[in-house]
Amino acid sequence: MTTGLYLAHLNPLTNAHVEIINQIRKDADSVKVMPVVFRLGEKEVTSKSFPFNFEIRKKMVEAVFGDSVLVTDDYTFYAPFKKYLPPLLSRKSWKLRRQILSGVKGGYFSYTGDKAEGYMLKLYRLKPKIGERKTLSASSVKDKMYEAALGKNSDWQKDVPESVAKIIKENWDVVKQYANSEDQTTRVLGMKFPQEGYSE
Repeated sequence: MTTGLYLAHLNPLTNAHVEIINQIRKDADSVKVMPVVFRLGEKEVTSKSFPFNFEIRKKMVEAVFGDSVLVTDDYTFYAPFKKYLPPLLSRKSWKLRRQILSGVKGGYFSYTGDKAEGYMLKLYRLKPKIGERKTLSASSVKDKMYEAALGKNSDWQKDVPESVAKIIKENWDVVKQYANSEDQTTRVLGMKFPQEGYSE
């Protein structure tokens, strides 16, 4: 039995993510999808880069795939996030690896479309398969959503499955909340973390 692991932001789930998950399903007996989560105590930290919380993103994945994939919050960083750095030397980073593999029995591989990320996954012995990088990014879809929330013309809906567009519309207050705000994230070693909780 082989499990395909997919660690991603999925903020939101796009047509490109759906293509990737379908490819993993072809190559694995089971698929474990892990949208990244940032926690500060009991609170999930969201931001302009990470607007939708885990429950909303889980709902997006399940709206497309039902129970044919497992969606978990095992890819969770706990504040202070800086304690996960530097990678490999940080004990917390290895604890995160154990979380990611929680419940996985038998063989496994992880999927990425990014060569640098693939190198990190290899160092953590997560057996990456490096696929073709998709041209459609969640960041570009978010930007289009924010434009729509600010009253500009936008075709964001064509970039996500219809069922996901419905969930986004149901949570449009989240989009409006971040549309005109500054992005409160920090980029370290190619990874993005919310500023809130980074060093607390």
